[in-house]
Amino acid sequence: MAASHPTQEPLLLPLASDRATLPLAGGKGANLARLVRAGFPVPHGFVISTEAYASFVAANDLARHILSELEAEGRAADLSGGEAHEATSSRIRARFSEATMPASFRDQILAAYAGLGRPPVAVRSSATAEDLPDMSFAGQQDTFLNVIGDEALLAAVTACWSSLWTARAISYREHNRVSHGDVSIAVVVQKMVQSEAAGVLFTANPLTGLRTETVIDATLGLGEALVGGRVQPDHYVVDRCTGQITSRALGAKALSIRGKDGGGTETVAESAAATQALPDAQILELAALGDRVAGMFDMPQDIEWAWADSSLSLLQTRPITSLFPTPDGMAAEPLRVMLSFGGMQGMLDPVTALGRDLLFRIAAAIGRLFGMHLTPESQNVFYVAGERPWINLTPLLRNTVGRKLLPVITRFIDPAAEESLNAIWDDPRLQPTRQGVSPRAVAEILRFLVPTAGHVLLNVAAPRMRRRFIVERGERVLRTAAGNISGIAGDPQERLGQLARISAAFVAERVPRTFRLFVSGVAAAMASYNVLRILTKDLPGVTRDHVLEVTRGVENNPTTEMDLSLWQASLAIRHDPASLAAFETEAPSLLAVAYGNASLPTVAQQVLDAFLARYGARGLAEIDLGRPRWAEEPTHVLEVIRGYLQISDPSRSPDAVFSRSMGGAEAAVAALVSAARRGPHGWLRARQVRFAAGRTRSLMGIRESPKFFVVRLLGVLRGELLSVGAQLAARGDLSRPDDLFHLSFAELVALADGAGRDWQGLVAQRRQAYDRELMRRQVPRLLLSDGRAFYQGLTASGDAAGVLAGSPVSPGSVTGRVRVVLDPRRAGLLPGEILVCRGTDPSWTPLFLAAVGLIMEVGGLMTHGAVVAREYGIPAVAGVDRATERLQTGQRISLDGSTGRITIVDAADAATEDETRWP
Repeated sequence: MAASHPTQEPLLLPLASDRATLPLAGGKGANLARLVRAGFPVPHGFVISTEAYASFVAANDLARHILSELEAEGRAADLSGGEAHEATSSRIRARFSEATMPASFRDQILAAYAGLGRPPVAVRSSATAEDLPDMSFAGQQDTFLNVIGDEALLAAVTACWSSLWTARAISYREHNRVSHGDVSIAVVVQKMVQSEAAGVLFTANPLTGLRTETVIDATLGLGEALVGGRVQPDHYVVDRCTGQITSRALGAKALSIRGKDGGGTETVAESAAATQALPDAQILELAALGDRVAGMFDMPQDIEWAWADSSLSLLQTRPITSLFPTPDGMAAEPLRVMLSFGGMQGMLDPVTALGRDLLFRIAAAIGRLFGMHLTPESQNVFYVAGERPWINLTPLLRNTVGRKLLPVITRFIDPAAEESLNAIWDDPRLQPTRQGVSPRAVAEILRFLVPTAGHVLLNVAAPRMRRRFIVERGERVLRTAAGNISGIAGDPQERLGQLARISAAFVAERVPRTFRLFVSGVAAAMASYNVLRILTKDLPGVTRDHVLEVTRGVENNPTTEMDLSLWQASLAIRHDPASLAAFETEAPSLLAVAYGNASLPTVAQQVLDAFLARYGARGLAEIDLGRPRWAEEPTHVLEVIRGYLQISDPSRSPDAVFSRSMGGAEAAVAALVSAARRGPHGWLRARQVRFAAGRTRSLMGIRESPKFFVVRLLGVLRGELLSVGAQLAARGDLSRPDDLFHLSFAELVALADGAGRDWQGLVAQRRQAYDRELMRRQVPRLLLSDGRAFYQGLTASGDAAGVLAGSPVSPGSVTGRVRVVLDPRRAGLLPGEILVCRGTDPSWTPLFLAAVGLIMEVGGLMTHGAVVAREYGIPAVAGVDRATERLQTGQRISLDGSTGRITIVDAADAATEDETRWP
């Protein structure tokens, strides 16, 4: 463990020392040191560094004991997690209390204490583990107030050290995959502030995220009563823009905690409901201090403060980890509204720097089709917050035409985002600043639409021929890209420079024209579908579900072709005894290693080679150039095959599911035609319905082709970047081959040109930020520049007991067991289960063929998961608020994809498996 290897760092540091950094002083100590050096009112004190903790642990051989206790806990089977952590913590902390503090430590601590004048002090733990997104380490270690005397101080220091091993801290680190060996602890000793009032200040509203509000909670006496949740405090809100108190609510403040003369604290009953704990002048002074602190740290802060003898003191500060970050440098005003790009894609993970840069370049290139002269730096379609791309909706909101289009767009891609938009729709700052569209804008739009409309008409007139033409054009572009990239020669730096320049130019010049063609194919499919919907909307007995059924089981969809190809691979493995035995006995991770070594049984090796040759560029979060592809990490593919091998019911085999979907779609078309024939001008209307339905089915498969084209282009580029990165890493220019994905294209060129910069340090910083954001559990659907974030799913407030609601996106109903999956690579999905996830991209769809239903937290009618679910005839609901938290694996539920209703079924009334109803 790291703590058992002390170095030659100082044991004690003055609180103002510039050496009081995170590794030596912990988070609390480092932040306080910055406040002191900046001149903020902080009580005098000193820091007992992490070196002292490490030396204490080494002197008493505690590291071996800690490791032994943690290993024993891991082997124990007789206690639940919480009980085990409590027992382990108790034994570890007992060893600390029995340990002996070396005389040199004791003397230095007491000398520093004497230097303060031996006053009452506050002794606070300061761990090195930083707060994570959505999670704070606050309160996991101990604080001791009003400590008086040498022995009491030394005992408090030892107790602070041992509090690195509280049950909560152990559990938190394990849950968030923070290594126990990577954390240490310092102790901050400060003069005690015997406060008349104390509390916490948030420099942004912690509930709404609003950055223009300062929120202050205040109580009488020491702040421990408030932090411990034992008192109802006063609550003040200050407008940071005007500097005015906009709200005050006095709490009961029925008790206070105060220091005792002999040391320690006592609880005192109060009668202060009508008394304001902090006067108005001090509220405003405190808010101003908070503004300065937030400005210095360049992020909203959670600050503990105290008021005594007419003076304010700051006791500690930390980031407000619950807030979702806003884009760097973006001011709260003018107000801007941003939609989650990841939510649209069913992928809520952060995106690497190179992946984002590529998206920006594509946006700029497409903008040029509309006459906009944009660069990746000047484009305003995307912003970055929380390492994720966000789509700027503000221009649409501030335009009368855009306001008509926006609800229609969000209704299809994420109805929950539409609900969030309703909350800000009438904000005066977002009202249109102009009527209609300028003549110049109309001309540029027409310049794009006229040729695109020509393509759409050709697509509708000859759908099969045009689909082949569009797809072949994309294949030609891919071959050109592969040829250009594979022809790059030279040393690693030369290759990198050429690769970055050629790729950027290719995106700017070739992608927009290909994009126009693909858009025309998707537009033709959607136009045909909408014509069909309009033609049948007033027919007796025809519902939205009947029209949606027409889109099931369409051909020429590269995603469904991929899934069925994987099923065929599993059949080949099932019929080969050696391959089947390998899949039945080996874990997918070991099978992946064997595949990489070409040591799988012959049949398994051959079918996987064939599958990955076509689909190896796909992978989880595949829109991000920086994410691994199946060809690099085929474990997920192998796990899906293992799942397919467990399908024993022929009616649930993927090809049977797809065939049933095709049959259902054909029946739906026949039913719509029959209904049309019975109405006025039936013969004509029936022909129109059949034509529209036929075109819908012929063209709808192309909807997935643009993404398949893009991810294969990314695969070509990624493979070459990894090759160059491996060479640069081998000669020490990079730490890892995939470091390149944490740089932009311009930075790749600068690296190739030999620009003097700490590239490894920059990559490490960005990789750390990316890894931290991977830990974030909740990502808003809508984000505002003033910090407000909208997380809630569709109609969450209307959910009844035992019932969840969402947006119906694929009709039908099913009753079955839940399988909550956060990562498709570790799904464990069994045939016949209902898949519950945050969102899906194409890497998830092989699971659809084993699942009987789908529930997603994000998405709408036309997002990827919904489209593929409809094709497979799987009932699906999207936009369900916190579905992965509120539903549990093994629960039995009824899912209605026609109404969006999800009912938790009581075990005593559980339906049988044959209650599945396929529409």
